[in-house]
Amino acid sequence: MKFSMTRPVKIVMLGAGGTGGHIAPHLYRLLYSLRRPVRFILCDGDVVEEKNLVRQNFTPADLGENKAKVLAERYSAVFGLETEYVPSFVEDEDQLGSLLEPGYLWMRQPGHAYNVRVSELVILIGAVDNNKSRQLCHRMFYRATELIYIDSGNGEFTGQVVCGVRRGGKTYYPPIGIVYPDVLVETDKFPTELSCAEASVSAPQSMAANITAATIVVDMVYNILATGSSTVRKVTFSTQTVNVRPELQKTSTRRKQAA
Repeated sequence: MKFSMTRPVKIVMLGAGGTGGHIAPHLYRLLYSLRRPVRFILCDGDVVEEKNLVRQNFTPADLGENKAKVLAERYSAVFGLETEYVPSFVEDEDQLGSLLEPGYLWMRQPGHAYNVRVSELVILIGAVDNNKSRQLCHRMFYRATELIYIDSGNGEFTGQVVCGVRRGGKTYYPPIGIVYPDVLVETDKFPTELSCAEASVSAPQSMAANITAATIVVDMVYNILATGSSTVRKVTFSTQTVNVRPELQKTSTRRKQAA
């Protein structure tokens, strides 16, 4: 599927922990390299704890600080980009809808003699650890006329990344909720709904799985923004067997979109 290489870009990432913390520095570097207006908004209500220092992208100096704030301030400053973050969990449709609302800029576009009003290409990245947040993203995906929604999830050694694409009110690549319908089953809670005991218990993950998932997300975004083309809809991986398996766009679909 082809994507514009000149439109302004807006990326909203939910989650700045195990996977999101490793996604952030590489996305800032990628956005810095693009020759067009860019925005990157990190969202997370969690703070850095001692237990996070082994597998998440934080240092002892970050302890007690909000995760989104730490990453946004650190890497936006390094690459000279605007610092944008939401230091809370996004659990409301109105709030997420506002974050995903594309802005408009007057820009010179190929084939136009004058500046034209161009909307932002919006990418939602889900680096969350609960299905209730994925259900929120799923609803917003189908409410959107245009949206790229990349969801990452992993356990201790295995995981998956799914890229959903909406354009012109039609779904071209299905989102995580269609590829893995079990994420739409009401079985868990938003982070703010957890008790202290529940919040202290999390599924085991490894640094390798978090980094692998983050790398795949960055690869997907790179192909969309830097090459203007992406054929990968889903990737599954195992760090134990050092195996990464992509699911590509079907040839018949590709021909239909190229027509």
